[in-house]
Amino acid sequence: MEIIKINIDNQQVQVPKGTTILKAAEIAGIEIPNLCFHKRLNPNSVCRVCVVEVKGESSLVSSCSYTIEKELTIYTDNERVKTARKLVLELIMSTHPNDCLLCENNGSCKLQDYAYQYEVEVFKFTRERPKYNIDKSNPFIIRDYNKCILCGRCVSICHQEQCSDIINYTHRGFDTKVSTYFDRGLEESSCAFCGQCVSVCPTGALSEKVAKGKARSWELKKVNTICPYCGCGCSIDLNVKDNQVIKVTSPENESINNGNLCVKGRFGFDFINHPERLKSPLLKDKNGNFKEISWHEAITTIASKLREIKDNYGSNAIAGLSSAKCTNEENYVFQKFMRAAIGTNNIDHCARL
Repeated sequence: MEIIKINIDNQQVQVPKGTTILKAAEIAGIEIPNLCFHKRLNPNSVCRVCVVEVKGESSLVSSCSYTIEKELTIYTDNERVKTARKLVLELIMSTHPNDCLLCENNGSCKLQDYAYQYEVEVFKFTRERPKYNIDKSNPFIIRDYNKCILCGRCVSICHQEQCSDIINYTHRGFDTKVSTYFDRGLEESSCAFCGQCVSVCPTGALSEKVAKGKARSWELKKVNTICPYCGCGCSIDLNVKDNQVIKVTSPENESINNGNLCVKGRFGFDFINHPERLKSPLLKDKNGNFKEISWHEAITTIASKLREIKDNYGSNAIAGLSSAKCTNEENYVFQKFMRAAIGTNNIDHCARL
Protein backbone atom coordinates (compact mmCIF):
# COMPACT_ATOMS: atom_id res chain seq x y z
CA MET A 1 0.00 0.00 0.00
CA GLU A 2 1.45 3.33 -1.08
CA ILE A 3 1.91 5.86 1.72
CA ILE A 4 1.53 9.56 0.95
CA LYS A 5 2.78 12.48 3.04
CA ILE A 6 0.41 15.43 3.36
CA ASN A 7 0.40 18.71 5.25
CA ILE A 8 -2.86 19.32 7.05
CA ASP A 9 -3.14 22.48 9.16
CA ASN A 10 0.67 22.60 9.37
CA GLN A 11 0.87 19.01 10.56
CA GLN A 12 2.80 16.39 8.62
CA VAL A 13 0.67 13.26 8.29
CA GLN A 14 1.27 9.97 6.47
CA VAL A 15 -1.81 8.25 5.06
CA PRO A 16 -2.45 5.42 2.59
CA LYS A 17 -3.16 6.47 -0.97
CA GLY A 18 -6.89 6.84 -1.57
CA THR A 19 -7.67 7.99 1.96
CA THR A 20 -10.25 10.77 2.16
CA ILE A 21 -9.29 14.12 3.63
CA LEU A 22 -11.88 13.61 6.37
CA LYS A 23 -10.22 10.34 7.42
CA ALA A 24 -6.76 11.90 7.20
CA ALA A 25 -7.90 14.72 9.48
CA GLU A 26 -9.21 12.15 11.95
CA ILE A 27 -5.83 10.42 11.91
CA ALA A 28 -4.21 13.80 12.65
CA GLY A 29 -6.64 14.43 15.52
CA ILE A 30 -8.43 17.23 13.65
CA GLU A 31 -12.23 17.33 13.72
CA ILE A 32 -14.00 18.45 10.56
CA PRO A 33 -17.72 19.19 11.00
CA ASN A 34 -20.08 17.15 8.85
CA LEU A 35 -23.78 16.39 8.64
CA CYS A 36 -24.32 13.96 5.77
CA PHE A 37 -21.26 11.76 6.32
CA HIS A 38 -21.49 8.64 8.45
CA LYS A 39 -18.88 5.96 9.05
CA ARG A 40 -21.28 3.15 8.14
CA LEU A 41 -22.21 4.72 4.80
CA ASN A 42 -20.59 5.71 1.53
CA PRO A 43 -20.00 9.47 1.30
CA ASN A 44 -22.56 11.41 -0.72
CA SER A 45 -21.24 15.00 -0.33
CA VAL A 46 -24.68 16.50 0.15
CA CYS A 47 -24.39 18.90 3.08
CA ARG A 48 -21.13 20.70 2.10
CA VAL A 49 -20.42 21.49 5.77
CA CYS A 50 -17.19 19.48 5.63
CA VAL A 51 -15.56 21.65 2.94
CA VAL A 52 -11.83 22.34 3.23
CA GLU A 53 -9.27 24.22 1.17
CA VAL A 54 -6.69 22.27 -0.84
CA LYS A 55 -3.76 24.27 -2.05
CA GLY A 56 -3.88 24.45 -5.85
CA GLU A 57 -7.64 23.88 -6.08
CA SER A 58 -9.70 26.86 -7.22
CA SER A 59 -12.72 25.98 -5.08
CA LEU A 60 -13.28 24.36 -1.72
CA VAL A 61 -13.71 20.58 -1.76
CA SER A 62 -15.83 18.24 0.37
CA SER A 63 -13.45 16.39 2.66
CA CYS A 64 -15.69 13.33 3.02
CA SER A 65 -15.32 12.31 -0.63
CA TYR A 66 -12.06 13.94 -1.80
CA THR A 67 -9.44 11.18 -1.93
CA ILE A 68 -5.73 11.82 -1.50
CA GLU A 69 -3.75 10.62 -4.52
CA LYS A 70 -0.65 12.82 -4.16
CA GLU A 71 1.08 15.11 -1.67
CA LEU A 72 -1.28 17.90 -0.63
CA THR A 73 -1.40 20.95 1.56
CA ILE A 74 -4.79 21.19 3.26
CA TYR A 75 -6.43 23.86 5.40
CA THR A 76 -9.43 22.77 7.42
CA ASP A 77 -10.10 25.83 9.58
CA ASN A 78 -8.91 29.03 7.90
CA GLU A 79 -11.16 32.07 7.38
CA ARG A 80 -12.24 31.05 3.88
CA VAL A 81 -13.34 27.62 5.11
CA LYS A 82 -15.12 28.94 8.21
CA THR A 83 -16.97 31.58 6.17
CA ALA A 84 -18.17 28.94 3.71
CA ARG A 85 -19.33 26.60 6.45
CA LYS A 86 -21.20 29.35 8.23
CA LEU A 87 -22.94 30.31 4.98
CA VAL A 88 -24.01 26.70 4.41
CA LEU A 89 -25.33 26.43 7.95
CA GLU A 90 -27.24 29.71 7.58
CA LEU A 91 -28.87 28.37 4.41
CA ILE A 92 -29.86 25.17 6.18
CA MET A 93 -31.20 27.07 9.18
CA SER A 94 -33.22 29.41 6.98
CA THR A 95 -35.91 26.72 6.67
CA HIS A 96 -35.24 24.80 9.86
CA PRO A 97 -37.49 25.25 12.91
CA ASN A 98 -35.72 26.96 15.80
CA ASP A 99 -37.75 25.17 18.50
CA CYS A 100 -34.73 23.44 20.01
CA LEU A 101 -36.19 23.69 23.52
CA LEU A 102 -39.04 21.38 22.49
CA CYS A 103 -37.07 19.12 20.17
CA GLU A 104 -36.54 15.52 21.20
CA ASN A 105 -32.91 15.72 20.00
CA ASN A 106 -32.03 18.81 21.99
CA GLY A 107 -28.52 18.23 23.31
CA SER A 108 -27.70 15.49 20.82
CA CYS A 109 -28.22 17.35 17.52
CA LYS A 110 -25.22 17.95 15.28
CA LEU A 111 -26.93 20.86 13.51
CA GLN A 112 -27.54 22.53 16.86
CA ASP A 113 -23.89 22.05 17.85
CA TYR A 114 -22.50 23.46 14.59
CA ALA A 115 -24.93 26.41 14.57
CA TYR A 116 -23.66 27.32 18.03
CA GLN A 117 -20.01 26.75 17.08
CA TYR A 118 -20.20 28.97 14.00
CA GLU A 119 -22.47 31.59 15.59
CA VAL A 120 -25.17 31.21 12.96
CA GLU A 121 -27.76 33.96 12.60
CA VAL A 122 -30.90 31.95 12.07
CA PHE A 123 -32.86 34.60 10.22
CA LYS A 124 -30.17 35.90 7.87
CA PHE A 125 -31.92 34.18 4.95
CA THR A 126 -35.68 34.12 4.93
CA ARG A 127 -38.21 32.21 2.94
CA GLU A 128 -41.42 30.47 3.83
CA ARG A 129 -40.77 27.28 5.67
CA PRO A 130 -42.56 24.14 4.46
CA LYS A 131 -45.25 22.99 6.86
CA TYR A 132 -45.62 19.25 7.13
CA ASN A 133 -47.82 17.31 9.48
CA ILE A 134 -45.82 15.26 11.99
CA ASP A 135 -46.25 11.59 11.10
CA LYS A 136 -47.03 9.53 14.21
CA SER A 137 -49.00 6.86 12.40
CA ASN A 138 -46.70 3.92 13.16
CA PRO A 139 -45.87 2.58 16.63
CA PHE A 140 -42.08 3.00 16.46
CA ILE A 141 -40.90 6.11 14.58
CA ILE A 142 -41.98 9.75 14.60
CA ARG A 143 -41.24 11.54 11.31
CA ASP A 144 -41.06 15.34 11.41
CA TYR A 145 -40.20 16.51 7.89
CA ASN A 146 -40.06 20.12 9.11
CA LYS A 147 -36.71 19.31 10.76
CA CYS A 148 -35.29 17.29 7.86
CA ILE A 149 -32.15 18.83 6.29
CA LEU A 150 -32.08 16.38 3.35
CA CYS A 151 -28.68 15.00 4.34
CA GLY A 152 -29.64 11.64 2.85
CA ARG A 153 -28.34 9.49 5.70
CA CYS A 154 -31.65 7.68 6.18
CA VAL A 155 -31.94 7.03 2.45
CA SER A 156 -28.38 5.70 2.27
CA ILE A 157 -28.62 3.34 5.24
CA CYS A 158 -31.96 1.96 4.03
CA HIS A 159 -30.34 1.24 0.66
CA GLN A 160 -26.78 0.26 1.61
CA GLU A 161 -27.18 -1.55 4.94
CA GLN A 162 -30.76 -2.85 4.84
CA CYS A 163 -31.03 -3.23 1.05
CA SER A 164 -34.69 -2.30 1.43
CA ASP A 165 -35.06 0.97 -0.52
CA ILE A 166 -38.17 1.89 1.44
CA ILE A 167 -37.48 5.64 1.37
CA ASN A 168 -35.95 8.06 -1.12
CA TYR A 169 -36.07 11.70 -2.19
CA THR A 170 -39.43 12.79 -3.57
CA HIS A 171 -40.50 15.97 -5.42
CA ARG A 172 -38.02 18.63 -6.56
CA GLY A 173 -36.57 21.99 -5.53
CA PHE A 174 -37.92 23.55 -2.34
CA ASP A 175 -40.57 20.81 -2.18
CA THR A 176 -38.00 18.02 -1.91
CA LYS A 177 -38.46 15.68 1.02
CA VAL A 178 -37.63 12.12 2.02
CA SER A 179 -40.58 9.77 1.87
CA THR A 180 -41.83 6.37 0.80
CA TYR A 181 -43.01 5.60 -2.70
CA PHE A 182 -46.24 7.47 -3.46
CA ASP A 183 -45.68 9.40 -0.20
CA ARG A 184 -47.46 6.82 1.91
CA GLY A 185 -46.96 6.03 5.60
CA LEU A 186 -44.24 3.59 6.63
CA GLU A 187 -46.87 1.13 7.84
CA GLU A 188 -48.26 0.98 4.27
CA SER A 189 -44.83 0.11 2.83
CA SER A 190 -42.69 -2.98 3.28
CA CYS A 191 -40.71 -1.24 6.05
CA ALA A 192 -39.55 -3.65 8.77
CA PHE A 193 -39.22 -0.78 11.31
CA CYS A 194 -35.61 -1.62 12.07
CA GLY A 195 -35.00 1.99 13.09
CA GLN A 196 -31.74 2.23 11.19
CA CYS A 197 -32.86 5.54 9.74
CA VAL A 198 -33.44 6.91 13.24
CA SER A 199 -29.97 5.85 14.36
CA VAL A 200 -28.21 7.96 11.72
CA CYS A 201 -30.46 11.04 11.63
CA PRO A 202 -28.36 14.06 12.76
CA THR A 203 -31.38 16.19 13.71
CA GLY A 204 -34.81 15.65 15.25
CA ALA A 205 -36.47 14.70 11.98
CA LEU A 206 -36.62 11.04 13.05
CA SER A 207 -37.06 9.93 16.64
CA GLU A 208 -38.17 6.93 18.68
CA LYS A 209 -41.84 7.18 19.53
CA VAL A 210 -41.50 5.17 22.73
CA ALA A 211 -38.89 7.60 24.12
CA LYS A 212 -40.70 10.85 23.36
CA GLY A 213 -40.97 13.16 26.35
CA LYS A 214 -39.33 10.71 28.76
CA ALA A 215 -35.78 12.03 29.02
CA ARG A 216 -33.28 14.52 27.62
CA SER A 217 -30.07 13.17 26.14
CA TRP A 218 -27.93 14.43 29.01
CA GLU A 219 -30.18 12.69 31.55
CA LEU A 220 -29.60 9.24 30.08
CA LYS A 221 -27.07 6.78 31.40
CA LYS A 222 -25.88 4.25 28.85
CA VAL A 223 -25.45 0.67 30.03
CA ASN A 224 -23.71 -1.58 27.51
CA THR A 225 -25.00 -5.11 27.18
CA ILE A 226 -25.85 -7.76 24.58
CA CYS A 227 -29.14 -7.99 22.70
CA PRO A 228 -31.16 -10.92 24.14
CA TYR A 229 -33.10 -11.89 21.04
CA CYS A 230 -30.93 -14.13 18.85
CA GLY A 231 -27.52 -15.73 18.60
CA CYS A 232 -25.82 -12.87 16.73
CA GLY A 233 -24.73 -11.22 19.97
CA CYS A 234 -25.28 -7.62 18.86
CA SER A 235 -23.95 -4.97 21.23
CA ILE A 236 -26.58 -2.57 22.56
CA ASP A 237 -26.69 0.40 24.92
CA LEU A 238 -29.63 0.60 27.30
CA ASN A 239 -30.43 4.30 27.72
CA VAL A 240 -31.61 4.47 31.33
CA LYS A 241 -33.21 7.17 33.47
CA ASP A 242 -34.52 6.60 37.01
CA ASN A 243 -33.88 2.86 36.62
CA GLN A 244 -36.19 2.72 33.59
CA VAL A 245 -35.04 1.82 30.05
CA ILE A 246 -36.06 4.76 27.85
CA LYS A 247 -34.67 3.56 24.54
CA VAL A 248 -32.05 1.26 23.00
CA THR A 249 -29.15 2.38 20.83
CA SER A 250 -26.06 0.57 19.60
CA PRO A 251 -22.43 1.67 19.83
CA GLU A 252 -20.58 2.01 16.55
CA ASN A 253 -17.27 0.36 15.67
CA GLU A 254 -18.37 -2.87 17.37
CA SER A 255 -17.04 -6.00 15.70
CA ILE A 256 -20.42 -7.77 15.68
CA ASN A 257 -23.06 -5.31 14.49
CA ASN A 258 -21.25 -1.97 13.99
CA GLY A 259 -24.19 0.02 15.33
CA ASN A 260 -26.82 -1.82 13.29
CA LEU A 261 -29.91 -3.32 14.93
CA CYS A 262 -33.13 -5.02 13.87
CA VAL A 263 -36.64 -4.10 14.99
CA LYS A 264 -36.50 -6.47 17.97
CA GLY A 265 -33.12 -5.31 19.15
CA ARG A 266 -34.01 -1.61 18.92
CA PHE A 267 -37.67 -1.53 19.93
CA GLY A 268 -38.44 -4.87 21.59
CA PHE A 269 -37.49 -3.91 25.13
CA ASP A 270 -40.95 -3.07 26.48
CA PHE A 271 -41.01 -6.33 28.43
CA ILE A 272 -38.37 -4.93 30.83
CA ASN A 273 -40.65 -2.34 32.43
CA HIS A 274 -43.97 -3.89 31.45
CA PRO A 275 -46.55 -3.76 34.28
CA GLU A 276 -47.64 -7.36 33.54
CA ARG A 277 -44.11 -8.76 33.84
CA LEU A 278 -44.01 -11.52 36.47
CA LYS A 279 -41.97 -10.63 39.54
CA SER A 280 -42.67 -13.71 41.65
CA PRO A 281 -43.52 -17.39 40.88
CA LEU A 282 -47.16 -18.36 40.36
CA LEU A 283 -48.67 -21.77 41.19
CA LYS A 284 -52.01 -22.96 39.79
CA ASP A 285 -54.34 -24.42 42.40
CA LYS A 286 -56.94 -27.17 41.94
CA ASN A 287 -59.50 -24.62 40.75
CA GLY A 288 -57.20 -23.36 37.98
CA ASN A 289 -56.38 -20.07 39.67
CA PHE A 290 -52.84 -18.75 40.04
CA LYS A 291 -51.43 -17.67 43.40
CA GLU A 292 -48.09 -16.15 44.29
CA ILE A 293 -45.62 -18.41 46.09
CA SER A 294 -42.05 -18.04 47.33
CA TRP A 295 -39.04 -18.97 45.21
CA HIS A 296 -38.17 -21.77 47.65
CA GLU A 297 -41.64 -23.30 47.30
CA ALA A 298 -41.52 -22.91 43.50
CA ILE A 299 -38.13 -24.60 43.12
CA THR A 300 -39.13 -27.39 45.51
CA THR A 301 -42.37 -28.02 43.56
CA ILE A 302 -40.57 -28.07 40.20
CA ALA A 303 -37.87 -30.45 41.47
CA SER A 304 -40.49 -32.80 42.91
CA LYS A 305 -42.51 -32.89 39.68
CA LEU A 306 -39.44 -33.43 37.49
CA ARG A 307 -38.21 -36.27 39.70
CA GLU A 308 -41.66 -37.89 39.60
CA ILE A 309 -41.80 -37.74 35.76
CA LYS A 310 -38.23 -39.01 35.42
CA ASP A 311 -38.81 -41.94 37.79
CA ASN A 312 -42.07 -42.98 36.14
CA TYR A 313 -41.41 -42.29 32.46
CA GLY A 314 -37.68 -41.75 32.01
CA SER A 315 -35.51 -38.72 31.25
CA ASN A 316 -36.65 -38.39 27.63
CA ALA A 317 -40.19 -37.70 28.79
CA ILE A 318 -38.93 -34.27 29.82
CA ALA A 319 -38.09 -31.43 27.43
CA GLY A 320 -36.87 -27.89 28.01
CA LEU A 321 -37.32 -24.66 26.08
CA SER A 322 -35.06 -21.73 26.93
CA SER A 323 -35.73 -18.06 26.28
CA ALA A 324 -33.95 -15.41 24.23
CA LYS A 325 -34.77 -12.93 26.97
CA CYS A 326 -32.34 -14.71 29.29
CA THR A 327 -28.60 -14.13 29.24
CA ASN A 328 -26.20 -16.49 27.48
CA GLU A 329 -24.92 -17.61 30.88
CA GLU A 330 -28.43 -18.47 32.09
CA ASN A 331 -29.17 -20.43 28.93
CA TYR A 332 -25.87 -22.30 29.27
CA VAL A 333 -26.71 -23.30 32.83
CA PHE A 334 -30.20 -24.39 31.74
CA GLN A 335 -28.93 -26.68 28.98
CA LYS A 336 -26.31 -28.07 31.38
CA PHE A 337 -29.07 -28.81 33.87
CA MET A 338 -31.17 -30.60 31.25
CA ARG A 339 -28.30 -32.71 29.94
CA ALA A 340 -26.38 -33.44 33.16
CA ALA A 341 -29.07 -33.40 35.86
CA ILE A 342 -32.16 -34.56 33.94
CA GLY A 343 -30.24 -36.68 31.45
CA THR A 344 -31.91 -35.66 28.19
CA ASN A 345 -30.96 -33.78 25.04
CA ASN A 346 -34.55 -32.65 24.51
CA ILE A 347 -33.77 -28.96 24.74
CA ASP A 348 -34.42 -26.13 22.32
CA HIS A 349 -34.26 -22.35 22.13
CA CYS A 350 -36.86 -19.97 20.69
CA ALA A 351 -34.23 -18.16 18.55
CA ARG A 352 -32.22 -21.21 17.46
CA LEU A 353 -33.38 -20.97 13.85
